[in-house]
Amino acid sequence: MRAFLERIWFGGGGGGWLLAPLEALFVVVSTLRRWSYRLHIAPAIHPGRPVVVVGNLTVGGSGKTPIIVWLANALTARGLRVGVVSRGYGGLDAGPTEVMASSNPARVGDEPVLIARRTEARVVIGRDRVAAAVQLAPAVDVILSDDGLQHYRLARDLEIAVVDARRGFGNGHRLPRGPLRESIARLSSVAAVILNGEGEPGVSGIRSRLAPTQLRPLLGPERLQLSDWAGRRVHAVAGIGDPERFFRTLEAGQLQVIRHPKPDHAQLTERDVEFADGLPVVMTEKDAVKCLGFARPGMYYLEVSAAPEPVAGLALIDRIVDLVRNQKGSS
Repeated sequence: MRAFLERIWFGGGGGGWLLAPLEALFVVVSTLRRWSYRLHIAPAIHPGRPVVVVGNLTVGGSGKTPIIVWLANALTARGLRVGVVSRGYGGLDAGPTEVMASSNPARVGDEPVLIARRTEARVVIGRDRVAAAVQLAPAVDVILSDDGLQHYRLARDLEIAVVDARRGFGNGHRLPRGPLRESIARLSSVAAVILNGEGEPGVSGIRSRLAPTQLRPLLGPERLQLSDWAGRRVHAVAGIGDPERFFRTLEAGQLQVIRHPKPDHAQLTERDVEFADGLPVVMTEKDAVKCLGFARPGMYYLEVSAAPEPVAGLALIDRIVDLVRNQKGSS
């Protein structure tokens, strides 16, 4: 079903008109829900610390997690205690549950574990984001919400929307006829739009790219650059929202890629990463945290970091730091 919908959303496939009645229903329900919070009919709850939501308008990955990692590390470097709340998609724990670098991704989700591994932030997952944020608040200066742009029950001080610049907004329709959770006009109300990757999605914002930092084995201390494997043939496994983005990154490093796309947040097994030809297996870091229990030599992951435009990126960090200081000063 997901593959069928994505052909309609991003591939120009026909049949979308059949979903028009469901799209209309979705628009009505989501609009009523948003306005219920804007008019204070439904209460939004603030945890008592500045909340920065990093989300997107479309279903699927847009590169939010590397942006969260970048923000958390930049704010930590400025002396702030950073917390991250996440729903923990795909995990078994309902939460609120604190996530450590050693936590089991099957219980807490793959992205929260990745964030805990790559940052010094306190990470708490919970299907109730408000409860997760409230648990974090006493120990941090600022809370980053990984996704949740449409989770209006969690009151926020600043919103950042991440857009996949290559895929853009697909056919421009709302769910399920298109990939949009909200209309593109929603971007006019956020503090910053980050355009992830190459492409012209038709909106302006802070340009960012995913910069490969190193190729690392799941076992052992080896550190490689992509250029060290130029011309090498590898199996590439990616269980992310847009696997093609990962495959293109490897190919830009001159690797010869055998593609193995998986659904976003897929729970990988040994069978998913075992191949009879003995070629190396390269996966995303999000997938690697799920494979540590059956890691073997020859399995690698590509570590990447978000690299926003320096001037605009610094201005955004300054804005968040000022927000935190102003709220501290008024409390």
